[in-house]
Amino acid sequence: MSRTTRERIVAEALRLFADRGYAATSVAEIEAAAGLSPGAGGLYRHFPSKQEVLAAAVRERIERTRDQVSTVLSESENLKSKPLDLRLRMTCHAGIAKMREEQDLIRVLFRDLDQFPQLVADMRDGVVNPLYESIATWLATQPEFQDRDEDWQAIAAILGGSVVNYWLAGESLYETPVKTDEKRFAAAWARLALGLLNQN
Repeated sequence: MSRTTRERIVAEALRLFADRGYAATSVAEIEAAAGLSPGAGGLYRHFPSKQEVLAAAVRERIERTRDQVSTVLSESENLKSKPLDLRLRMTCHAGIAKMREEQDLIRVLFRDLDQFPQLVADMRDGVVNPLYESIATWLATQPEFQDRDEDWQAIAAILGGSVVNYWLAGESLYETPVKTDEKRFAAAWARLALGLLNQN
């Protein structure tokens, strides 16, 4: 399916911001990357400013994350018959895939964090916290844990935080911690989760 001009502007702007930085990327460069005539004002027919393009990218991610969380939680009902270890590993892989999916926006926010406090707050409240909440909800609704009195949010912070750290280390240092590939990491992550929850 072909993207609209507006979608192309957002996607290309985010890619350029991630590669070069927000301040170093001109409106004309965004227009050229999006297939518009550079410097002709095509971007301004869709957005009032360059910052609004970035804000639109954040809003899109918030909407997409809301839909993904809802889908994953509903689909997880069909997986409850599978072994818990497998369900945990699948959850870990899904977390890493989500980080990979949002890598351009994450790069922009880390690089240009201080310029956009409101966008950081929107990202935290619209993407990051809902993902941690979804891990907590997912854990609490697994058959093995349904009668457990646990601080699911704190456990989700530990498990989710380790996924974020794993991905960020690989992204910023160009190598995962101690060269642990994703399959090994997910297997160890599942064992850690089982240990946290006293499951053998």
